[in-house]
Amino acid sequence: MAVHAHPDDESSKGAATMARYRADGHPVLVVSCTGGERGDVLNPQLEDDIHVQRDIVQVRREEMRRAAEILDVEHTWLGFVDSGLPEGDPRPPLPDGCFALEPLEVPTEALVREIRRFRPHVMTTYDENGGYPHPDHIMTNRVSVEAFLAAGDADRFPDAGEPWQPLKLYYNQGFSKARLTAYHEALLARGAESPFGDWIARWDEQPERPVTTRVACSDFFAVRDEALLAHRTQIDPNGSFFALDLEAQAEVWPTEEYELALSHVETDDDEDDLFAGIPAEVAAADALATRADLPLVRDDRIAPTVEFHV
Repeated sequence: MAVHAHPDDESSKGAATMARYRADGHPVLVVSCTGGERGDVLNPQLEDDIHVQRDIVQVRREEMRRAAEILDVEHTWLGFVDSGLPEGDPRPPLPDGCFALEPLEVPTEALVREIRRFRPHVMTTYDENGGYPHPDHIMTNRVSVEAFLAAGDADRFPDAGEPWQPLKLYYNQGFSKARLTAYHEALLARGAESPFGDWIARWDEQPERPVTTRVACSDFFAVRDEALLAHRTQIDPNGSFFALDLEAQAEVWPTEEYELALSHVETDDDEDDLFAGIPAEVAAADALATRADLPLVRDDRIAPTVEFHV
């Protein structure tokens, strides 16, 4: 189960991994917490498209339907309203009724219901800073962690279905300085201009997030890109996502990266598989994964350090 804030996030963060696991026969569910209603049109080719501007909510739903079809994944809307990205100094307040202002237990119960219905062994989401400080991404982390902890407990949200305990929770860590630097150097080595130089130069001095898991998935980069392009309002086909050709990407950076945050199974910090440490008999036997008292053997959560206020 991959939990994301908005439609298009699933295609830019971990899409090739999902496509790989689908090809291996694993069911995959993408959960979109919001409909992306307050997102801007980021593709310059569509800036003056009156239909897109007028019907952005429906357009983004159709884009998500198409991306899920390309990735061959199941998809569900959690049903909350995009908070938008407040900008300015001081920042304006978040709009009433938006996802980031929901009481935590409300979206948590909604996600617990999906966990108990779909019954995943592995979940992915964003780190405590949202990957980048969008209020919906930060809220998605909080909801995902809380739902992971609650889903196997019969005393929590008893009306949300039979308890089910996922075994591992990961944070997506695809947009790293190391990856962008590898792309940048590969473009320069080929005599091409790089859009990543300024981005790298602006990178702050904060340490890189830890990476515990590298999933080889370059065979599915083309599927990832097709899913990305399905989100035509959000993705510029001439943008930096596509600056380095797929063959070069597979050569210099053939993996997608994750940070293991919570785990009920023993593993290490050098995984090549999101299912590492999960015995085959556990994966095959639903009853073994429903235990509410299954102890955490790893808890690397960090309290949120970015806050958005009304």
